Amino acid sequence: MIASSVAPGSLPGHGRGGVAVVGLGASGDAAARLALSKGEHVHVSDHRTDEAVAARGAELRNLGAEVRLGGHDLEEIADAETVVVSPGIPPDSPVLSGLEKRGIRWISEPEYAFRFYRSPLIGITGTNGKTTTAAFCAHLLREAGVSVALGGNIGADLGPPAATLAMLDPAPDWIVLELSSFQLADIDALTLEVGVMTNLGADHLDRYPSVEAYHADKRRLFEAGNAETVWVLNHDDPATMALAEGVPGRRYHFSLEGHVSPGAFLSGSTLTVDLGGGSYAAADVADLRLLGRHNVANALAALLAACGTGTPLDLMRPGLSTFEPLPHRLERVREANAVLWVNDSKATNVAATASALSSLEGPLVLMLGGKDKGESFRGLVPGLLDRVRVVVAYGEAGRRIEEEIEADVDVRRVQGSFEEAVATARGLVQPGDTLLLSPACSSYDEFTDYRERGERFRTLAGAAA
Repeated sequence: MIASSVAPGSLPGHGRGGVAVVGLGASGDAAARLALSKGEHVHVSDHRTDEAVAARGAELRNLGAEVRLGGHDLEEIADAETVVVSPGIPPDSPVLSGLEKRGIRWISEPEYAFRFYRSPLIGITGTNGKTTTAAFCAHLLREAGVSVALGGNIGADLGPPAATLAMLDPAPDWIVLELSSFQLADIDALTLEVGVMTNLGADHLDRYPSVEAYHADKRRLFEAGNAETVWVLNHDDPATMALAEGVPGRRYHFSLEGHVSPGAFLSGSTLTVDLGGGSYAAADVADLRLLGRHNVANALAALLAACGTGTPLDLMRPGLSTFEPLPHRLERVREANAVLWVNDSKATNVAATASALSSLEGPLVLMLGGKDKGESFRGLVPGLLDRVRVVVAYGEAGRRIEEEIEADVDVRRVQGSFEEAVATARGLVQPGDTLLLSPACSSYDEFTDYRERGERFRTLAGAAA
């Protein structure tokens, strides 16, 4: 289990003062800039020295920060009043192990940002769907005329890190944050007016020792509330419901399986809201521009989260039909020669790929692979049967994918590059097929992130004859 370094109810406080930021990714850079804007002495360090990190470091030096690249100075970090750790730093890394031995506590970047927020906060997490739900919620509020800022773990193409939002002037009416398990692990005083748990499955088992440890960090979302917090929960997901058991606050449930109240549900093909005063028909599934049944659940969750702000349903209703699909999430890329190319590069775990399979009709040619995160691929088998003609397994995880599912489905393993895997898949498709990239793995064996992988897939799809 990954234990939080912050004891509940306490605040970090040690050293001579100032802020030490460990890790110079996007969130570390944002935390450092926020601290500098508040007049703090700032020390930033990262073991990396690549071009992107060096560029960030140079900019921060020009702004007045102390920057150390190529390693960490534990004494300098330990001397700070507040230590902010980027989510990409593993808890068993030497720098954090060293701080722990010295009794030094640290917080996450959203926790640090929260100290300066002047807006009420909607926090959204879950194994899958959290990015779409967060962006959809913000869209609904904007369409209703509410001033809203979107950010957090959502990615630079959709919104900035949490700390950047703390510097907005004027402050928005609401802030919507996507929160990862890594970020939730090190929160303390962060408090939500609305909290959303989309679902719970297995993920990040390359970093967590067990699913239970991963879920324990997700559960910290519920420590960020009080009796007034509105919780939006997936009624169809037993793991979510079990994790939220006994948590104080008001509850809204969403379901694709039947009527829930107070909450939102699918009645036939109608997205329906019942907050205790009767049913309200919000939209038809056909009104949504999103592909897949799981995105109907995301729409219901987003609508309930927006309702938690007190914004009238009538004002938000038009936004349900104007929200555009997000890149790399069951994204229709191209249709040529009677073959549909679909980019689901964001599906970086088995649960996400299983969801994609349940949302699409066959026949499919499915690309699975990338960096192995330690999950069993056997969970995909029910979704593969009678839907997937052939699986193209590639990347670091390709061999294990082949070994685990070849008894149930035709698997063609490609030992070369991603481009070779796409070329193999292209050679296997037939008219009427969907060529689906839904890898169930991270991209880090060959790409910087899932976005780069998805962009490459788009490019290769565009070059297809």
